[in-house]
Amino acid sequence: MKTRDDIVKLYGRHLSASAARLAEHAGLPVEVRSEGARVWDEEGREYLDCGGYGTFFLGHRHPAVVAALHAQLDRHPLATRTLLSGELAEAAARLTGIAPHGLDHVYFATTGAEAVETALKLARAAGRRRIVSMRGGFHGKTLGALSVTDRPVFQQPFRPLLPDVTTVPYGDAGALAEELAANPARACVIVEPVQGEGGVVVPPEGYLADVARECRRAGAFLVVDEIQTGTGRLGGTWWACDREGVSPDLLLAGKSLGGGCVAVSAVLGTAEAFRPLDRNARLHTSTFAGSPLAMAAVTATLDAVENELLLERAEHLGGLLLDGLRAASGHPAVRDVRGRGLLLGVELDTPARAGALVSALLARGVITASTLSADRVVRFTPPAVLTDGDADRIRAAFKDSIGTLMD
Repeated sequence: MKTRDDIVKLYGRHLSASAARLAEHAGLPVEVRSEGARVWDEEGREYLDCGGYGTFFLGHRHPAVVAALHAQLDRHPLATRTLLSGELAEAAARLTGIAPHGLDHVYFATTGAEAVETALKLARAAGRRRIVSMRGGFHGKTLGALSVTDRPVFQQPFRPLLPDVTTVPYGDAGALAEELAANPARACVIVEPVQGEGGVVVPPEGYLADVARECRRAGAFLVVDEIQTGTGRLGGTWWACDREGVSPDLLLAGKSLGGGCVAVSAVLGTAEAFRPLDRNARLHTSTFAGSPLAMAAVTATLDAVENELLLERAEHLGGLLLDGLRAASGHPAVRDVRGRGLLLGVELDTPARAGALVSALLARGVITASTLSADRVVRFTPPAVLTDGDADRIRAAFKDSIGTLMD
């Protein structure tokens, strides 16, 4: 096996000089093995994984998902795309069975950005060429998804992007109502229930329901991006939409949908929203979308979350961790500790201190992640398979790490 130095050199030569410099500066190790809530590096050091951008709700290599993948791999991993796929039909029925009312159709993709692209295309096909997105929102980095991602540093090199995109303040349904009323053109509104990359921003209670009401009033097409928040991440329910009784035109899923083993995303929608694909199934397709291997992961993941009562577990662990992080955050550099379920954020006073906290936590065996659109926020997205003892370990590591921040 190549050494860490060899791997850093290969990064610099073939992947990204910037990524290689960051790895050198931060002293990043090489991850080589994972199981449950834990990851091990090339020297055998163990870490609790609170990173992964929300992917590992089931942890790593969950036994039920791994077993389903082994069985599918041995039988039929990829489809011809000419014949019918039983795995695709089963996963579609299983996923729509836990969706908000009226979302009976599904299109499977591979990445979150692909799901966003699909949603924007379906909105256009429905005559909604004007888009309203939220300030601080993040939906991906492909051209369409980037157009509704409020982060100029990512957009600037690729402009012009999609036209007719307007941004309104997040958490302010009144501002959305004013924007929809000011421009009579039929619109598509895209919103996250909690902004993950925007810095774990939790809106006022009832905000999502208010957005849905304003969209209905204006005849706007509503897309709720639950790629990071869905399939139990926020605890208690499958979707944030369920908490407020919202049934959008389209709901986007991803991240943890593949059980931490396979990359898969999905667009769930109403019959009306999916009418263009009902008329012509070839209008929007992808060679690897809905592969038997990915579909086996989806079905096994949903079964595992349900059978192991992980929606309830996520709510319990989220409260435990939020209380623990707040209790341990006695440092003037900590501006806020916030979150919902197992999507938590710690806001520091400067980006440098946020980076220092990520490094300090890593040195104490806890993997976290920064947020792509909020440089001062450190994000915790632990799995629902943590024990209470693991939660205590995270809290202790956080308290020690906060103590290392410079005054």
